Amino acid sequence: MNTLMKVLRIVGLFAVFGMAHAQSYPDRPIKIIVPWPPGGAVDLLARPLAQRLALTLGQPVFVENKPGANGIVGASMVAHAKPDGYTMLIDNLTGHAINTTLYKKLPFNLTTDFAPIGLIASVTNTLVVSPSAKVKSVGDIIALAKAEPGRLTYASFGTGSTAHLAGEMFKSMAGVDILHVPYKGGPPALTDVMAGNVFMMFATAPSVAALITNGELKAIATTGGERSPQTPKLPTMVESGLPGFEATTLYGAMFPADTPPEVVTKVGSAIRQIVSEPAVAQQLAKVGFQLQSSSPAQLSDLLKTEIVRWGKVVKQSGATAE
Repeated sequence: MNTLMKVLRIVGLFAVFGMAHAQSYPDRPIKIIVPWPPGGAVDLLARPLAQRLALTLGQPVFVENKPGANGIVGASMVAHAKPDGYTMLIDNLTGHAINTTLYKKLPFNLTTDFAPIGLIASVTNTLVVSPSAKVKSVGDIIALAKAEPGRLTYASFGTGSTAHLAGEMFKSMAGVDILHVPYKGGPPALTDVMAGNVFMMFATAPSVAALITNGELKAIATTGGERSPQTPKLPTMVESGLPGFEATTLYGAMFPADTPPEVVTKVGSAIRQIVSEPAVAQQLAKVGFQLQSSSPAQLSDLLKTEIVRWGKVVKQSGATAE
């Protein structure tokens, strides 16, 4: 047998093995790592998706919350997991794009240590305050902040998070001095905003939708390029007098790098099928998610774009983290 025939035979064997692996996968439960506490925006997205993936793939799919270090702890667990398709990350990928510039050193490389599966959703942030706050608009907040420089505070779910950088954008564009108060996750931050212990927060729309409806928080504006279909009466930050103010968060799924391409393709196809279902879209839209989808290659390109885009904001803000 000549060399060419040997090479072709080897390639053929690998192809057959890959097809067999894809057909048998999954043959045991799949674990989704959510690197944030229960009840946050990522958790609200991952749990219904896990339920639908279990039905589609024919194996249990369960969620593990592994919060810490602005999403880095849980993401690192996935980056260093066995690349066999049984450990998946679902997360706020915009936050990890921010971390790439924010942190001097990370335990993983966002663009080389993961195998992108696909985009799942995007959300805008909502500027919220306590119901007892004596403000009704962005203009009111700016006026109050200028009247008492350094007194107002804003919460975030971690240094370098989209909530933090949206606050820094607000400070810069409005020309005000307000103090950043970081928390380890969205729920504890929102608890203090509701209580009036912290004045305001740029929170992800899904994490505050029910709280606004129940009157536990007062919504002031959204950070999208246009008004949200879920809150059509709520103005954008641009409409509120800050041209160019936009902060959108992207959510997606990834496996560890070197996960077999046929596994990535199979799970990616299942996710795209799920997010295209009207019932799923309606369920998640109620809490502020706009469902989206992409190929692995498209998500890979999008991550690179997000790293550059938010890297500029991080540098302008002067924010750093160890």
